[in-house]
Amino acid sequence: MAIQVTPTIVGADIETTRRDLRVRIRKSFAGGFTLDADFAASPGITMLFGASGAGKTTLLDCIAGLQRPDSGLIAGGDQVFFDSSTGADLPTPLRRVGYVFQTLALFPHLSAADNVAYGLVRKPPNERRRLVAEILERFRVSLTAPRRPSEISGGERQRVALARALVVAPSVLLLDEPLSALDAATKSHIMDDLRAWNEAASIPILYVTHSREEVFALGDRAIFLQQGKVLAEGTPHQVLAAPQQEAAAQLAGFENIFDANVVALHESQGTMTCQVGNSGFYLEVPLGRIHKADRVRLGIRAGDILLASKKPEGLSARNVLEGTIASLTRRDVTMVAEIDCGVRLIAHLTPGAQQSLGLTPGSKIWLVIKTYSCHLLRR
Repeated sequence: MAIQVTPTIVGADIETTRRDLRVRIRKSFAGGFTLDADFAASPGITMLFGASGAGKTTLLDCIAGLQRPDSGLIAGGDQVFFDSSTGADLPTPLRRVGYVFQTLALFPHLSAADNVAYGLVRKPPNERRRLVAEILERFRVSLTAPRRPSEISGGERQRVALARALVVAPSVLLLDEPLSALDAATKSHIMDDLRAWNEAASIPILYVTHSREEVFALGDRAIFLQQGKVLAEGTPHQVLAAPQQEAAAQLAGFENIFDANVVALHESQGTMTCQVGNSGFYLEVPLGRIHKADRVRLGIRAGDILLASKKPEGLSARNVLEGTIASLTRRDVTMVAEIDCGVRLIAHLTPGAQQSLGLTPGSKIWLVIKTYSCHLLRR
């Protein structure tokens, strides 16, 4: 039996226009997995975010026509790609969908120019050469035109793959983690060029990623997919900085997630007090539509916990708690502190802060947590 999940729509609903990508499909697989997605993506970059196995690539394949949904509707602008109610199912070449795979799928025996020209076989030779030259110039890889993929850099191969997908003037662009192997600077430059191209084309771009850093750095909007269902959509900040789903919080890097009991409501202050587990650890958190004695899930980012070697006073933060450093581990430029304060919490700080506070395992410490750094989560 399929479980119906109502997605969390954060912010204003997307207004469908003639340029939107509209998807409302269902596809079941042997083994019990069902893709049941319903969303609209407007022109710009929409990040499709979720754990491995969430159905992200399957969703792209259905949009491109590489897999057929069991039912539903897929439309890009004025063109209906698939509609089970009318029997419409456009072949992949007629859908005007650009698709860049994670492997890029460039033909190794063809030059960069011939790879880009592959989708233009129906154009006259002169026009084909002009379009190829223009798109290679726009993506700054004109010099690669006579070279094969093995003879150019990784960043250049990515640019050639993008050029091949865009030279046919698609109505939708699908990107399945195409930049995952690149360094941050190269990735940023390529996305800047893609944004510049899309200012004129103004098409929906769906970008699949596992990386929350990419969601924040590259996306205009974000869709969170879990087990084939759209659970949340909105701006990257709305979906990941203030997630309402526990699964989204885990992927967004919330290191502290735990059960708590509501022990007091402070409606005039807009807060409530929660006891974490059966410990003596209490937190004041934002007031939710919750009753006293209800059980809730709370999430706190490690980076939202401030540490002090002495008890701080005169703060606006409502949660000032005493604890003991259980362990300190360095991860690149971040010190990860595990702190025992009735429950175990993870906090992040810089190596300089750790040295100035004189923190070592066994040190007494004070934790400062703002009320609105405590997020109520749904399972």
